[in-house]
Amino acid sequence: MGSQTTVVFADLTGSTRVFEAIGNARATETVTRLIQWIGGVCEMHGGRVVKSLGDGVFAVFTNGGSATTAVLELQRNHHKRLQTWPAPLRMELQIGVASGEVVEVDGDCYGDAVNLASRLSDLAGPSQIWATEAVIDDLGNVDARHRNLGPINIRGKNEMPVVYRIDWQDEVSDFLTMPATLVPPPRIPDSTFGQIELSWLDVRTLFRAAELPIHLGRVDEAQFVVNDPRVSRLHARIEARNGSCVLVDVSTYGTWVRFHGTAGASGEIALRREECVLHGSGEIGLGAPLSDFSAPTISFNTTGGNVQLAQRGLR
Repeated sequence: MGSQTTVVFADLTGSTRVFEAIGNARATETVTRLIQWIGGVCEMHGGRVVKSLGDGVFAVFTNGGSATTAVLELQRNHHKRLQTWPAPLRMELQIGVASGEVVEVDGDCYGDAVNLASRLSDLAGPSQIWATEAVIDDLGNVDARHRNLGPINIRGKNEMPVVYRIDWQDEVSDFLTMPATLVPPPRIPDSTFGQIELSWLDVRTLFRAAELPIHLGRVDEAQFVVNDPRVSRLHARIEARNGSCVLVDVSTYGTWVRFHGTAGASGEIALRREECVLHGSGEIGLGAPLSDFSAPTISFNTTGGNVQLAQRGLR
């Protein structure tokens, strides 16, 4: 029989870039120290490190509150550390947390919660914490701000679990939109979003509102794949929300949006951990501004979309 356990997967992003920048020996030492620190923080809050996974840690906790306290400390302290590091050496943390029945065999742990926490770690953007509803229900007295992301499609699961993003930032200023020209679009009556068509090179795919959310990214787990080194593994998410089509940036280098047929057609909206409502048609640049002719660029066209642009920080 298994026991109710909260599982944490904490992974470092960008380690490949660091190995290329400073060489195998120094990069290995840096990653090893970070992994040891991550494990130490987990143990300090009552967790047990099951194993190290190259550039990540798999740990288990007896409850969601202690696990959440640990991952909040990880993100906050690691963010402070990164401010002193050169940009090419920065490895951010992306963390997945899930609670459920876990079976231990020979020191290793198995179960749906283990698989789910691992997948959430992959899906979360750099510097983000994604957690299941069971974790949020088990916070106890832990004061943690969180936002309901709704049901998320997880590969291998028939039912889409409700996922939350746990906010660790004391201030949101670090995650405001990057500077970009923004000309206010005309106000046009709202209508209910129905579908979005995405095109990149010779790939053209139509997604209906009921099929969202989807991810744009470099890996096969993304529902719309853009194979370019500037694109994060899972770079951005498109979801249907309150009758609108919403683009959410979860990338390392940012996402840019430009709309067609408005007074602001020449301007780009730059997003970093931000979101905006997609309306009409236009382009989405992944990892580079659309003003860069070489940027990986997706054309989009929405049908029945809410055409009143909304751009707001993720809180």
